Amino acid sequence: MTDTPVRRATEADIPAMAQIIFDWETATDWVPDTYSLKESEDFIRTVMPDREIWVSGEPVKGYLSFDPKAQRIGMLYCSERGKGVGKALLDQVKAGRGSLWLTTQECNLPAQRFYKREGFVEAGPYDAGPPNQLPEIRMEWQV
Repeated sequence: MTDTPVRRATEADIPAMAQIIFDWETATDWVPDTYSLKESEDFIRTVMPDREIWVSGEPVKGYLSFDPKAQRIGMLYCSERGKGVGKALLDQVKAGRGSLWLTTQECNLPAQRFYKREGFVEAGPYDAGPPNQLPEIRMEWQV
């Protein structure tokens, strides 16, 4: 486990966050299309004003993107699993909230196990629409 603090992301963190996405997608054989680093950076930069984006680690080892209007976790990526970074980020977003939801790919069993350990329950299939190519499920958490 890690004792790494969580903080709000800044523009300076965008390259590290994009690198974490790129590395995970490249290493995951069931991800059909990998976005380029620039595409990931541009996406993060575009959504940043409307999201709470949290990071952990120096250098950044993980990040979470949260849409406060929808109460939805949009992304949670960590460069290392099993070190407590994902849990710390998730705990940050859970704090003071009564419910959250997210989606994950049906085939991403490690993510599903992690979310279930953290109190999320499967709520059924989720149609993310294009450009997503993999079936997804919705998972929900309540206090």
